[in-house]
Amino acid sequence: MNKVDVGHTAPDLTMATHTGEEISLADYRGNRPVVVFFYPSDGTPLCTKEACAFRDSYEEFTEVGAAVIGISGASVDKHRDFAQKHGLQFILVADNDGSVRRAFGVPKTLGVFPGRVTYVIDREGIVRHVFNSQLATDRHVQEALDIVRELKK
Repeated sequence: MNKVDVGHTAPDLTMATHTGEEISLADYRGNRPVVVFFYPSDGTPLCTKEACAFRDSYEEFTEVGAAVIGISGASVDKHRDFAQKHGLQFILVADNDGSVRRAFGVPKTLGVFPGRVTYVIDREGIVRHVFNSQLATDRHVQEALDIVRELKK
């Protein structure tokens, strides 16, 4: 498993979203920065807290021109329900087979649980920031927002 780190080009993958559409990170190249956050599962307390923190800051992300994408192993249907229940405005990607997680090299926590890692990718597709913490859900949002604001300057 390759580990995507600061300075690397983000993997270009086609991914299924909760809206039933497919997206690719290449769709954003030359256009806008992207915040990609991997989280373990829909509906768990910490994952819900993190997703809602991104929701609550979503307007700030869009004001600086950034897209936000959440990725977990949940199905498209589960993502759709999760987004609707919590009013999530950003894209959720279904990584049922773990291929997106593997492409980024997202480590497992304690070797068992899917990791919680946030990547900030600039307009050229280069990773500019990586934050990895299973418990500091609010810091994922704040650090990503700080970096996209810097990229805007």
